[in-house]
Amino acid sequence: MKTLLYPSIEKWDQLCTRPEIDKADLDQSVRFILNRVKSDGDEALREYALKFDKISLIDLKVSQAEIDASAGKVPEKLKKAINVAKANIEKFHLSQLRDEDIVETTPGVKCWRKNKPVEKVGLYIPGGTAPLFSTVLMLAIPARIAGCKQIVLCTPAGKDGRINPVIIYCAGITGVTEIYKVGGAQAIAAMAYGTESVPMVYKIFGPGNQYVTKAKEIVQSDGLAIDMPAGPSEVLVIADKFADPAFVAADLLSQAEHGIDSQVIFLTDSMELQNRVLAEIDIQLEELPRKEIALSALQNSISILFASIDECLDFSNMYAPEHLIINTVNASDIAEKVTNAGSVFIGKFSCESAGDYASGTNHTLPTNGFARAFGGVSTESFLKKITFQEIDEKGITAIGPSIELMAEAESLDGHKNAVTLRLNSIKNV
Repeated sequence: MKTLLYPSIEKWDQLCTRPEIDKADLDQSVRFILNRVKSDGDEALREYALKFDKISLIDLKVSQAEIDASAGKVPEKLKKAINVAKANIEKFHLSQLRDEDIVETTPGVKCWRKNKPVEKVGLYIPGGTAPLFSTVLMLAIPARIAGCKQIVLCTPAGKDGRINPVIIYCAGITGVTEIYKVGGAQAIAAMAYGTESVPMVYKIFGPGNQYVTKAKEIVQSDGLAIDMPAGPSEVLVIADKFADPAFVAADLLSQAEHGIDSQVIFLTDSMELQNRVLAEIDIQLEELPRKEIALSALQNSISILFASIDECLDFSNMYAPEHLIINTVNASDIAEKVTNAGSVFIGKFSCESAGDYASGTNHTLPTNGFARAFGGVSTESFLKKITFQEIDEKGITAIGPSIELMAEAESLDGHKNAVTLRLNSIKNV
């Protein structure tokens, strides 16, 4: 983990740059996969499963028998833990359903909006080195609460040709309507364009590697909605001299173990704490089963000593982290000044792991600086708002003349005439 002392503000922008893989061939490679799936459907999906996942698949869809059998393969203690998380996630996301009032903008002119669910949504659940069944909860629960009719889940199968039973179990208890053994950019293509097996959806959700992210970016340019731009996971921790270095180190490592392209940032105004945290990282690393992954991520990571906590916060707002942990004595006051972050964890006991699993907030969040313009997934992400208006004689009489003048000023006589005819009909009664 690289250590920096009091970097000048001129260098901050460069320090906010995320680690990236070589993108020279990324766009071309992903476009080839998308076009191949678009033209050849299931045949392409099976070929890519053999090429990338080293498995031969006949049925891409998970059978009802596999779904029924999954519950028996999940330990009861884990089921109970999942139920705790499920209940909290449901409670938090149900609170986001709100009806809007009808507004009478002018006497006789009523305007309002209604929430309507996106009918068909696709959820991408990464496979790879860890089965992210928690992401199933984070996406399927708000989709069900929103009222989505069709919830399609794609995730890569393991070497045995099967999906991790915990992922299937979570899908079953959260309202997922169908599950497919498809991963990578090809899964995004399948949900975006449809194949013989995988249905086309209207909006795609879920995290993934840079190939998945690029695929989502490309299908969005083709007109399909996605949740947000996203990339490798990241955390930024702000801590003062009163913080427990073991807590800080654990928070940094919990994110570093996600993947080799993850990034963790540690900011403090205490050189003593900085040194103790770095030493604690070395100690805790030895106990991590995913040590090698965490070590690779730490090569992309930085510990920065600033002159004050205010400077730490200023840098954090420029960096716009996916996860921001504030571990200081006045954490609540500092949190009020946060302008850019995906999810904020306030105080020494608010570890990022809580948000990943069971506090109730959503862990599908903007990365790579996109927290400057995007929020995380919510119930509203699965809804669209339709506007309505109802105008009576009194209303069109009140606003009609203004509409006529504005339409005429824009040389849109047809727009003006639609109003004039109505106003004349009222006068002639």
